[in-house]
Amino acid sequence: MTTADAEAFYAIHKERPFFGELVEYMTRGPIVAAILEKENAVEDFRALIGATNPEEAAEGTIRKLYAASIGENAVHGSDSDENAAIEGAFHFSGREIFSL
Repeated sequence: MTTADAEAFYAIHKERPFFGELVEYMTRGPIVAAILEKENAVEDFRALIGATNPEEAAEGTIRKLYAASIGENAVHGSDSDENAAIEGAFHFSGREIFSL
């Protein structure tokens, strides 16, 4: 992600104290973007990744295991089906999104 991309993607957090750390982290190296499709995908994925704050994340979740902080929380997961559609469209063109 470029700095401009990261700032746009996380614009909702612009006023939060971790915004700069988050943008810097997301532009430090390559990312892997994916769209997961299944019933209850958002809810199930968020359970797998854990709370945004790794200190509050459940044992065994991705963020509990690998996150360094709120800004460096190892993985992003959409918080709703609506945001998942917006965020998927941010990373992929319509021709790249496959639906079963």
